[in-house]
Amino acid sequence: VWEWNLLLSSSAVSGPRAVSGVEQGSLTVRCRYDNGWERCLKWWCRGAAWSSCRFVVKTTGSEKEVKKGRVSIKDNWKDRSFTVTMEKLRLDDSDTYWCGIERVGTDLGDQVQVTIFPGKSLCVFVFRACSFGCRDKVTQARQLTSCPRVPHRPLLGSIHFLLLVFLKVPLLLGMLGAVLWVNRPLRNENDLTASACHHKSPPR
Repeated sequence: VWEWNLLLSSSAVSGPRAVSGVEQGSLTVRCRYDNGWERCLKWWCRGAAWSSCRFVVKTTGSEKEVKKGRVSIKDNWKDRSFTVTMEKLRLDDSDTYWCGIERVGTDLGDQVQVTIFPGKSLCVFVFRACSFGCRDKVTQARQLTSCPRVPHRPLLGSIHFLLLVFLKVPLLLGMLGAVLWVNRPLRNENDLTASACHHKSPPR
């Protein structure tokens, strides 16, 4: 009955049906509420079942941001919304969450599905593929802007790799060829003459 009452009254607060992020990145969920609920406590809860939902972070009844671990929550009375930010995302953060409002009796809440993807995303692949020259620079910029922040390899490592491929490897191959040329076996001049003139003697 408690869950049924919650679902019936949850129209006063609404959040996105589903959100996603990338491992080690961050994501923000915005939940909106109706007029009259500004000074009530807002919360972010984890767990598919309402009866076993665990509170992650909760406001203090003001617009001051509250942070707990990797998760923070901030209310905006003028906009009648509150935002939840999850940082340094992990794969096991994927779960069912609830954004809600605390009140006398049964709280109000709306369900949000959170999915976290591995850090090596398509975004990184697009960036590396375009780093050597893209035809459509505008498309590249849009793709990079829309991608979540993910760890990247240091620039020094990339420069070293390019030097290895385009400078060091050809240089080593050239030196190896020179060494082989100098140390090639030399044939005796007499042997060369004999070989070049060797033929059957004419019949007598």
